[in-house]
Amino acid sequence: MADQEAAAEGPMDVKAVGVIGAGQMGSGIAHVCALAGYDVKLADISEDQAKAALDVIARNMDRQVKRGKIEAAEKDAALARIAPGGGLEMFGDSDLVIEAASENEEVKREIFKALCPMIKPQAIICTNTSSISITRLASVTDRPSRFMGMHFMNPVPLMQLVELIRGIATDEATFETVRMLAEKLGKTTASAEDFPAFIVNRILLPMINEAVYTLYEGVGSVKSIDTAMRLGANHPMGPLELADFIGLDTCLAIMHVLYDGLADTKYRPCPLLVKYVEAGWLGKKAGRGFYDYSGDEPVPTR
Repeated sequence: MADQEAAAEGPMDVKAVGVIGAGQMGSGIAHVCALAGYDVKLADISEDQAKAALDVIARNMDRQVKRGKIEAAEKDAALARIAPGGGLEMFGDSDLVIEAASENEEVKREIFKALCPMIKPQAIICTNTSSISITRLASVTDRPSRFMGMHFMNPVPLMQLVELIRGIATDEATFETVRMLAEKLGKTTASAEDFPAFIVNRILLPMINEAVYTLYEGVGSVKSIDTAMRLGANHPMGPLELADFIGLDTCLAIMHVLYDGLADTKYRPCPLLVKYVEAGWLGKKAGRGFYDYSGDEPVPTR
């Protein structure tokens, strides 16, 4: 009942934000929250990883200072607001916690089960999932009405959009709290229904998958496919280059969610995408995907 009573009071005034996962997405979320004036706790399975993320955030903020986007004093103040750590118990005073762990439903469910006893009854939980059912993830928590999707785009400090996704039980006060937070971060929001992959990835990932099929079927080489879409469709990045940037394992995981969730053969993951993931060729983060990143310039692998 405490859940409903707190929700009925209207949007929460968020002051302290928790972020679970200190990878590319989690560190980016911590970065923008700290710059916006929020106290941020950043946790990872390894405390060393969380501390290393702080160095990455500092370097990224240095670039913003050089470009005149922020002042050096703003950077110093923001970094001082981020506290890295290694356990979920650090989120006891967080008003809102954003989960940004890997795109694996079982991993996320286990995190939420462990998190709930550690946080305040009125605290809101958000997930940065790019494709998994919000309603299903909310069902393992003790607060489905105070749970929703807050899907940031990568790289978080540069990309303007945040997708907001209600689960079936998400209440209006929770949605308004999260919407207001996103706007205070300087983001533009788009509301999506709780269907597999929401809006951006429902459209983007099948395009990437089709580009992989185009390569698989020999219609064009990696270079010709990416050049065609950059110059023919005016995309800033070719679809295979973009897949490497996202991570081929993440692309495959989202295609599986679409294929399993919508039961439509048009979402069948391309066998070549599966093969690259099985080989460990996961894209830029692994040094090899549709391009080889071991030299000064990326070289197509096919």
